[in-house]
Amino acid sequence: MTSIEEGIVRIRGTIGDWPVDLTVELDPAEWAQLGRQVELPAAVQAAPAATSSAPRQDDGQWTAACEVLREAGQMSGPELLERLEGLAGSTAAGKRLLVRLRHSSEVKVESGADAPLYHWVG
Repeated sequence: MTSIEEGIVRIRGTIGDWPVDLTVELDPAEWAQLGRQVELPAAVQAAPAATSSAPRQDDGQWTAACEVLREAGQMSGPELLERLEGLAGSTAAGKRLLVRLRHSSEVKVESGADAPLYHWVG
């Protein structure tokens, strides 16, 4: 459910089993800027779709990240993040790979006692 009143948007619902209750406040200038972003010409909107089939620069890291989890079968979030940081060369890049794994259809994430557990279901 989404409601809008006086520059405030409230979004409530669920993402999987997780409840979501998000409030976003924007001033009139921010709403105008957001509106301009949404009203892009059709040619500009079509351009990113044409380039989306090109290989991503980090596809080698992505493949390696998948292989790390596939070989392990399952890993805790902190352990997996540590491996991904080493693979990617930085904490930020490791976190990006972890988020990408979390949203992959080949990975199942469960809540563990202390940390999430990542399972390869590929």
